[in-house]
Amino acid sequence: MKILLAGDSTVAACPSYEYPMSGWGAHLAPETYWWAAVHNHAKGGATTESFRAEGLWHELLHQTVQGDLVLIQFGHNDQKREHLAARTGYTDNLRRMLADVRSKGGVPILCTSVERRHFTAGRLDVTLGDYPLVVRKLADELGVAVIDLNAWTRNLYTELGEERSKELFFHVAPGEHSHWAGGLEDDTHFHEKGAKRIAVFVAEQLEALGYGLASSVRVGAQV
Repeated sequence: MKILLAGDSTVAACPSYEYPMSGWGAHLAPETYWWAAVHNHAKGGATTESFRAEGLWHELLHQTVQGDLVLIQFGHNDQKREHLAARTGYTDNLRRMLADVRSKGGVPILCTSVERRHFTAGRLDVTLGDYPLVVRKLADELGVAVIDLNAWTRNLYTELGEERSKELFFHVAPGEHSHWAGGLEDDTHFHEKGAKRIAVFVAEQLEALGYGLASSVRVGAQV
């Protein structure tokens, strides 16, 4: 069995010069796994449309065989394009992806988008509109498992609070990072610490679905 990931930068492995910025998919397959390879096809800036147009979806499907798991998480960039609105183009593209995976004998699993860390007057904002909702509805309609990363990350940021939740994200001061010499406060992309914590949750959810991964995850991403 393989695990194949389709998604955007919050899932993708970042280039080495951006370290320790990271997507959660980069930490789903520690070296301790010996029976389930993880193939991370996620790409920064990807939408449900560009992922297919650039050939990434074709490449993923070409590798998919009977029983493989295909985790799909989009929304952050679809949200920026009018024709990929949550209830129209975005849902249509996800529906097609699910059919494609099933036609290959794979097992599709939808993931709602991780939330951005935006607080107003101490309260966490909703930044993804209807995108998480339509993923949940589509999963229910088509009998597909869903990992609700949006709900879970919202709860996590709220529990940690506005200040402590910064540690999950990529915040560097001027002079601390060679690529961002002027500093960066990014509340969308994760620090490796946050990405690892999300990967642990994804593995636990896969185990709950009967795929037994959590016991192999190297846990150590606690804030």
